Amino acid sequence: MTKRNTQQRRRAIIDLLNSEGEVSVEALAARFETSEVTIRKDLSALESNGLLLRRYGGAVPVPQELIADPSIEKVSVRKQSLAKAAAELIRDHNRIILDSGSTTTAALLPELSHKQGLVVMTNSLSVANALRELENEPTILMTGGTWDPKSEGFQGQLAEQILRSYNFDQFFIGADGLDLERGTTTFNELYSLSRVMAEVAREVIVMAESDKIGRKIHNLELPWSAVSVLVTDDGISPAAKTHIEQHGVQVICTP
Repeated sequence: MTKRNTQQRRRAIIDLLNSEGEVSVEALAARFETSEVTIRKDLSALESNGLLLRRYGGAVPVPQELIADPSIEKVSVRKQSLAKAAAELIRDHNRIILDSGSTTTAALLPELSHKQGLVVMTNSLSVANALRELENEPTILMTGGTWDPKSEGFQGQLAEQILRSYNFDQFFIGADGLDLERGTTTFNELYSLSRVMAEVAREVIVMAESDKIGRKIHNLELPWSAVSVLVTDDGISPAAKTHIEQHGVQVICTP
C-alpha cells in the first residue's frame, strides 16, 4: 500500500465515521480490501492526530466537548508542531531512542511513519505498542529493567546495562521544565536512565513548549552540555533563546 493510498484510505475512514457515527475494524477491512492489522494502524494514527477515539473493535468520533475546548486544541496543535519539526531531524535508517512519560515525545510517534528502516529503543510499553501500529514497521528494542508505575517505563541498572550495549544516532526526550542556567528539569525522581540514554546517543533532542522555561523544579535531568538541540515554539523570548544557544545548544522554534 503506497503512502498516497494510505492517506486516501484514512480520509475515507474519517468520512465514513462522520456519516455513520461508528466504524468497526472488521467492516473497514472488508470495505477497503485490506487486513485488519492495517486498519488498526490507520485508526491508531488517526487517534494520535486527534481525529477519532479508538474503541474495542473499532472507533467513534471525538466527543464534542473535547473538540470545543480551546485549551486542549491549543496544546495538541503545539505538540504536533514540535513533533513535525523534530521528525525532520530524523533520517531513514536512523537508530533512535524515545523516552517514556512525555506527551510531547508521544506526539512524535505518528511522524515516524514517514521514515524507513528505523531502529527505535524505548523503555515504554505504550510507546512500543504505538510503534507496532506503524505501517513502516520499525525495528523495536526494549530496555527491560524494573517497571516504574510513576514514569510508566522500565528503569534500573538492568535497563542502563542494556542501553550501554548499543550506540544510537538520536535521543528524543521531553522536559517538565527548562532552567536557563542548568538544563532540563523533571518532577520525576528517577532520571538516571535518561542520562544514560543521552550518553549512548550521538545527538540529544529535547522537545518542550516555551512555557516550560523558568519553571522551578529541583531535579536536574540533563545539563545543557548533554543537549544538542532544543525544539520549542516561537513563544520563547529572544533573550532566552540566546541564553540557551550560548550553552552550545541549537534552538529550533516552530510557529
